[in-house]
Amino acid sequence: MKTQRLEETVFIGFIILTILLFITAMLTGCSKSAQADTEAYFAVNTYKTEAGRLDDYLEFGGDVVASSVVNVLPDTSGKISRIFVSVGDFVRKDQVLAYLDPSKPGMTYSESPVKAPVSGTITSFPLSIGATAGPSTSIGQISSTEKLEIQTNVAERFISRIKNGQNAIITFDAYPGINFSARVFEISPVLDTSTRTLKIKMRLDPPDDRVKVGMYARVKLITEKLNNVIIIPYDALVSRDNKQYVFTVTRTSAKDVSDKTNAGNTPAVVHLTEVKPGIHVDDKVEITTGLNAGDEIVVRGQTLLNDGAKINVMTSGNSGM
Repeated sequence: MKTQRLEETVFIGFIILTILLFITAMLTGCSKSAQADTEAYFAVNTYKTEAGRLDDYLEFGGDVVASSVVNVLPDTSGKISRIFVSVGDFVRKDQVLAYLDPSKPGMTYSESPVKAPVSGTITSFPLSIGATAGPSTSIGQISSTEKLEIQTNVAERFISRIKNGQNAIITFDAYPGINFSARVFEISPVLDTSTRTLKIKMRLDPPDDRVKVGMYARVKLITEKLNNVIIIPYDALVSRDNKQYVFTVTRTSAKDVSDKTNAGNTPAVVHLTEVKPGIHVDDKVEITTGLNAGDEIVVRGQTLLNDGAKINVMTSGNSGM
């Protein structure tokens, strides 16, 4: 009787142990499967390519100057006795700007007028009453401020990219965030031998009263315009084995994510695609071969990807980035 009960106890224990082992195996398998599924998908952001425009440029600093500057020279020597103008005044040709007293000890002469040689704006008048001046001494400058120029010097290595008529984007510290348009109208035929630079002149197009003589200009000279080319964010490029690649996306869902909306963690697969970059401007790069308009590429999260990796597309954007 005791032997029979012992056998029954052992049998029940064996069944319980078997059930526990089965449950443990199931739970372990599910856990490994869930872990495998989690590790197999990478969260990324993508970008849908399309043909666009990319402008290459050179960047310089320049100065705003008047298109013409004429020195004011007196007809005789003497001391300035009277001044009728100040910087910023507009004067007409032959208008009296000041009087100069040519008298000397023991000799008294009538005051000699100093007249404006041209019409324009007084941009410099450094001398004051009592100062001595003569026919070889400029007592001021008259400038034509209606037509302003922006002058800059271009390093010798860039002169092959400079042409007459090129457009430029001008910005000034005084007007942050505002772009002014300009155009190259004069290129010096010779280089400065001391600095090995080439002087070029640009004119605002259209003119703007906000721009003043003496302002410092930041110049972006457009040297090349590319139209209807594939442009992608530069950070999307992946360098491997001295070659450039991007990860193109193949959707496993027909859900449309062409606009800038949350893609709903759409699952997809990536493929390592070799591309040939063209010019690189700021944070964008031209792709000459390897991509077509409408291709979807990974732009964030691509560092750990390999060919055939599974991804979850978190957000997808178009050319507006």
